Amino acid sequence: MDTDRLILALAADLDHRPQPVRIQLAKALLVALPVTAAMMLVTIGLRPDFMAAMRNPFFDLKFVVTLALAIPAIVISLHLSRPEASLGRWVWLLLLSPFILVAAIIAEMAMPQRAPMMARMMGRSAMLCSLSIPVLSLPILGATLFALRQGAPSRPVLAGALAGLMSSGLAAAIYAAHCADDSPLFVAVWYTLANIAVTAVGAVLGARVLRY
Repeated sequence: MDTDRLILALAADLDHRPQPVRIQLAKALLVALPVTAAMMLVTIGLRPDFMAAMRNPFFDLKFVVTLALAIPAIVISLHLSRPEASLGRWVWLLLLSPFILVAAIIAEMAMPQRAPMMARMMGRSAMLCSLSIPVLSLPILGATLFALRQGAPSRPVLAGALAGLMSSGLAAAIYAAHCADDSPLFVAVWYTLANIAVTAVGAVLGARVLRY
């Protein structure tokens, strides 16, 4: 092969280079998030008092807690999509959401008028919450795993688990617009159980889908 043909071949390879994983993930989420939001609206819908609930700081806190879980998981997932990447100090980012939630529980306990602890923990929609978040997570998890597959994660189980954690956090933020239980104690129990379930599914799928 002469020099001119070699240069043309290299240029053709450059034209077909895959996009960075972060771009792939952004595109995947732009597709999956509206699908999940539509699923929520068509099936269970917004809570009837949505506009009034926005004046309740504990209602707003649900979005803060879930996004504080999802956003660090996105960052760590992108980090783990690179070969030989390790979790290292990145794990501390995942403690932001639990920290906020514990502070909220302490603040709620200090309120003079509150329902009994068991009533706040069980709420009115524990079963719906524990089922809805995993179901709403599925489009996001599928899209996320597809995007991360374009990288080269050396720890596919861990990368899959982080994808599940991210997906459940985003799905929980969408579900929170329906959820009528605003107690941080309810969120700590039922949202967390749903997050654990989706994280486990992500780890199992990651072991198969992200292996290279």
